[in-house]
Amino acid sequence: MTAPRAVGRRATYAEMPAAVRAWVEDTLGSPVVETREQVGGFSPGCATRLRCADGSRAFVKAVGADLNPDSPTLFRREVLALTLLGSHPLWADLLASHDEDGWVALLLEDVDGRHPDLDDDAEMGRLVDDTDRLVEVMAQRVPDPPRPPPASGNALYRAGLTDLRATFVGWRAGLEHVDEVPPDLVPAWVVERREELLPGVRALAEQPSDHLVHYDIRNDNLLVRPTGELVFLDWGACGIGPDWLDPLLARLERVDTAWFDDSLATSPALARVGDEVVTSWLVAMGTYLAHRAHTAVDVNLPTLQDFRRRESARMLGAAARRLGLGP
Repeated sequence: MTAPRAVGRRATYAEMPAAVRAWVEDTLGSPVVETREQVGGFSPGCATRLRCADGSRAFVKAVGADLNPDSPTLFRREVLALTLLGSHPLWADLLASHDEDGWVALLLEDVDGRHPDLDDDAEMGRLVDDTDRLVEVMAQRVPDPPRPPPASGNALYRAGLTDLRATFVGWRAGLEHVDEVPPDLVPAWVVERREELLPGVRALAEQPSDHLVHYDIRNDNLLVRPTGELVFLDWGACGIGPDWLDPLLARLERVDTAWFDDSLATSPALARVGDEVVTSWLVAMGTYLAHRAHTAVDVNLPTLQDFRRRESARMLGAAARRLGLGP
C-alpha cells in the first residue's frame, strides 16, 4: 500500500471522550467491536475505521479544542461542505456529525481502498481526470457557495467556507517580508527579485473566485477503491476560489518535474488562466509556507513544520525552473 505523504501524530479512538464514543455507538446502532487506526493527515484527533457487532462499518474522525484549537473549525467546515454537496461516489458520504463541549466528530462512509501511487503515470492520469470531474460536479451541486459570514446565522455555517480571495491577500505578506525569513528557508533569488514578483502575487486576489474548491488535494487525502474509482477525502480546507485551483493542486505531486509544466495545457481552466498566474501562485505558496515555517506555533502538530519546509522548497524550486533561474 502506498504510504500517505503527510503524516502527523494522531490520538486513538480509545482515547476519545466517552461521550464521543457513546454517540458513535448510538448513531450506528451497534457496539464497536473492532478499530483500525489510520495515519494520514496532520489532525491530532482520531481517524479510525470501525466495525460493529452487527457487521456494519463506518469511519470516524474526531478532535477537540484541547488537542488543537483550530482543528474543530476544520471539522465543522467539512460537515458544512459535505452537507452542501450531498452524496456522490467522488467523496465519502457523511453519515452523521457531533458537536458538543468543544469536540467535533464525523461519521463517514468507510471507503475500502488505498492511497494512490502518484509516481505511477496511470494513477496520476486518473487523478488529473477525476479532479476535472470533481470541479464539474461541485459546480453543479453548489453553483453559488455561501460566503462567510452567512446571513442565515444557521449553526451549520458557523465555520464558514474559506474565502480564498482573502487567503491570497494574506499570502502577500510572505513575499513582502521574505527578507525576514532565515536564508535556509528561502532561496536568494526570491529576495533579490521580490519587487519583480510582487505584482503577480498581488494579482492573485483579483482572480475570479466563485467556485467551491476542495483545496487540499494530496495523496493522503485520496483513496482508490478496489474498482479503480478515486475518492476525495478531508474537506476541512474547503473554500470558495478559482476553478483552476483544484486542477493545479492535483498536479503538485510532480511539481518538481517537467511533467508538471507540460500537463498544464491538458486542463482547460489552467490553460485559460496562463503560465504567469501558475508561477505567481507557486511563488506565493512557497514564500507563505516558508514564512509559516519560521513563525507558526502549532499545538500537537509536530510534523507540520517539516512538511511546510519541504513543500516550500518544492514550490519555489518549480517557480525557479519556470522562470529560467538556477536553484
